[in-house]
Amino acid sequence: MDFLGFLLSIVVLFLSSILTKLLHKLWWEPIRVQRAMASQGIRGPPYKFIHGCTKEISKLKKDVVMKTNEPMTNVSHEILPIVEPHIQKWNKIYGGIYLHWYGPQAFLFISDTELVKEGIKKILGDGLRATEGKKWVRQRRLAHLASHGESLKGMIPATVDSVHTLLERWQKLEAKEVELFKEFATITSDAIHYAVFGIIEKRKENVKTGEMDDYGNDFLGSLLKAYHDPDKSKRITIDDLVDECKTFYFAGQETTNSTPTWTLFLLAIHKDWQEEARKEVTDVFGNEDPNHEGIMKLKTVCLCGLLSSCFVHRSCTLIFRIFNESLRLYPPATGIIRKVKRQVTLGNLVLPSGIALHIPILTIHHDPRIWGNDSHLFKPERFAEGITEATNNDAAAFLPFGLGPRSCVGLNFTMTEAKIALAMILQRYSFTLSPDYVHLLTQILTIRPQHGFKVILHPL
Repeated sequence: MDFLGFLLSIVVLFLSSILTKLLHKLWWEPIRVQRAMASQGIRGPPYKFIHGCTKEISKLKKDVVMKTNEPMTNVSHEILPIVEPHIQKWNKIYGGIYLHWYGPQAFLFISDTELVKEGIKKILGDGLRATEGKKWVRQRRLAHLASHGESLKGMIPATVDSVHTLLERWQKLEAKEVELFKEFATITSDAIHYAVFGIIEKRKENVKTGEMDDYGNDFLGSLLKAYHDPDKSKRITIDDLVDECKTFYFAGQETTNSTPTWTLFLLAIHKDWQEEARKEVTDVFGNEDPNHEGIMKLKTVCLCGLLSSCFVHRSCTLIFRIFNESLRLYPPATGIIRKVKRQVTLGNLVLPSGIALHIPILTIHHDPRIWGNDSHLFKPERFAEGITEATNNDAAAFLPFGLGPRSCVGLNFTMTEAKIALAMILQRYSFTLSPDYVHLLTQILTIRPQHGFKVILHPL
């Protein structure tokens, strides 16, 4: 009996411990954060036990789907109410800074660009480098090498071949509808697979036999060099190599697919800009396939520097004005989320550990205080003098690929592939939006059309 009593006590203590931990995570900790922020004047939708705000978010999104299920004769680019109806609602109620919840996790929403820049420096910058250490720095260096210089130059022929395969398939579909989102996914997958990764076993064998004295300069080559690096402090493990390949493949495919899709979507609607873009492509490439020299002519400088250190300070080509405006209206991601691992000061606020910073890219990109009352209109001329002039020298006003050390390392890869695909399509086709298109968007890693995006091709 004593043994059974002892065993029962152990079970009770064990269950009590689990219950205490659950209550701490699901109630005490959220209430602590909510009170800490409320004492500083930060409001927001109140925390609901276990689910936070997720029920409200789900309901608002379902309401949007119910209302938006018919073909549209006049497509609006005011997409925040469609993609993030909860954010639009809370923006109106609580303003540009507030607390909201996904389950028991608290998120501090900040759309003030000065606070965004401070948050990037303090939370997304040096603090994360210090906590994540050498591994992060090494991974960043590898990805950077893979998406610049010779690596990008080496991917151009493979991307051109992939687009040729696509265009050959389209020849059988002239005057018919084409589902562009799925079509671009094929190009992206092929380009990443063949141009960026290459064939690992073949390279290793070529190095062994002396046919090659190096592993190459693309992403895979950089990884293989790091795997065999004589300096152990710089060497990566086989697990690191596999993880990096997975990350680059899946993240790269989503981001790279999104950019040309929405650019073609906008040009299908705005035929005047489509014609202007075609003229520029013809001036640069004629009827020839895109090459490295021509692509460089369409190139502007880096978009992803830390704050203003690598910001665009010169005029953009017409193609890049169109791409920039496309990325502003339809950014690949709607926001940046980073968790605060220790107490930090942001402006006049003291953020408790455990809270997450929510930088709302989509909200900022459509903010009329930054972009004017025509912020929901497609106007590539905003970027005629570069991003600096378009944003009034506000580095945090345009964040399609993030900002600072956590910005998207695949930016150059994405833009190079997008330019190649756009140029080759413009050389051969004009295109219009399908009359059956429904402008209902969803977010699955990136913003995408929920019912697909069909265009009607007209061969030139």
